[in-house]
Amino acid sequence: MPPHLAGGSEGPDRLRPLVEVVLDALAAGAAARKGPLPAGGPGAVARRVGHVLGKVLPEDGSGAAEALCALVSVVAEGAADPADPLCAAHLHCPPLGEAVAADLAASALNPSMDSWDQAPAATALETEVTRALARLVHPDAVAPDALVTTGGTESNQIALLLAREGAPDVRVVAGANAHHSVPRAAWLLGMRPPVLVDTPRGLLDPERVRAVLAADDRPALLVATAGTTDTGDIDPLPELARTAREHGARLHIDAAYGGPLLFSDREAPRLAGLREADTVTLDLHKLGWQPVAAGVLAVREAALLHPLEHRADYLNAADDTEAGLPDLLGRSLRTSRRPDVLKIAVTLRALGRRGLGGLVEAVCDRARQLAELVKRHPALTLRARPAISTVLFRPIGAGDEEVAVLRRRLMLDGRAVLGRARADGRLWLKVTLLNPATTQEDLQALLTLVCTTHQEGSTPR
Repeated sequence: MPPHLAGGSEGPDRLRPLVEVVLDALAAGAAARKGPLPAGGPGAVARRVGHVLGKVLPEDGSGAAEALCALVSVVAEGAADPADPLCAAHLHCPPLGEAVAADLAASALNPSMDSWDQAPAATALETEVTRALARLVHPDAVAPDALVTTGGTESNQIALLLAREGAPDVRVVAGANAHHSVPRAAWLLGMRPPVLVDTPRGLLDPERVRAVLAADDRPALLVATAGTTDTGDIDPLPELARTAREHGARLHIDAAYGGPLLFSDREAPRLAGLREADTVTLDLHKLGWQPVAAGVLAVREAALLHPLEHRADYLNAADDTEAGLPDLLGRSLRTSRRPDVLKIAVTLRALGRRGLGGLVEAVCDRARQLAELVKRHPALTLRARPAISTVLFRPIGAGDEEVAVLRRRLMLDGRAVLGRARADGRLWLKVTLLNPATTQEDLQALLTLVCTTHQEGSTPR
């Protein structure tokens, strides 16, 4: 029996019935799940998967339709569904339908973005899209550029790598609020651990940074954050950019979360100072509603990317490059990589800047509504007004252990998926709103569920 290949002129006809099977299996799994998360916890989920899976590598296969139906159904039943309004723990977005459909096309065509002869059109598309995104981040730069990455972690790692190659003895200065990928990248790259500046109020203080930079005249990379993971806060970017200039430091801004505020005329001013950074991390599988992975690293000047240049004769022979074939090995630390640019390009074209900006504004508005509901609630306390779309709150009078147990109880019962964040010396429940379709009624229902569950847990038996 010939294999059912997805490509070629007959590929779409082979895929069409299989896609129908997948869609039916997704629907069946969601119906069986009945909520934002499967109930029962890790053990129950593992048992269901094991029961359906059976033997991982049987002697004889069951056929495409049966395999898809069985395994897609059980994974969907056991999924955390970011499209459910009560699934709001992480920077884990519900992807747009057009982006998911584009991802299907990318998988079927299977270009590999490590040489032009494997991805002719995808190469041209990536060139245009990355230039446009680079100009969005650095509108006043002469020759900005951008790379497609797997996400914020890879973008931050490349930013540190570029700084190290520019000055081998560079020291990284970052806030204690920086993403964990920053010190991890320094470790992976064999650099000294970053100098972590204390952030008692959750934000980098330019005066503290100035003191650290002034104490050592070695080259420095200052890392600021536009949208911290725990609280969504945005560091004072204009002042930090000015501080970096005064001390000759390179500036990297991790805007994995907050960067897409640039799509909104209303919200973009909160990123004032971003354009002054040498390198900027964006992550469109957060506030860009893309399937994972969809990261971007924007650079103010394309020349900053020269350290990534690499030669492998079978992929980018010098004579091929001289003859005009695009050289893609300097566009990533990876060799084989998917054309993630396709789903991004489809989304940009389908929604436009205003459409994406409207989605950004919607989730910011929902977060402000939730904060106001918490503020007015007699049994809850709000940490602070949301900076983007993250809200921290906790039951009044609850200790940290009670907050942790409450979160796990909601999660293991499959009723709600909330995050946890430590700020101001206390543990908070974290709601990260990335679903533009969430309503005020959904938010009220979430708070009612939290309070009811907390009261149940506090009632003596």
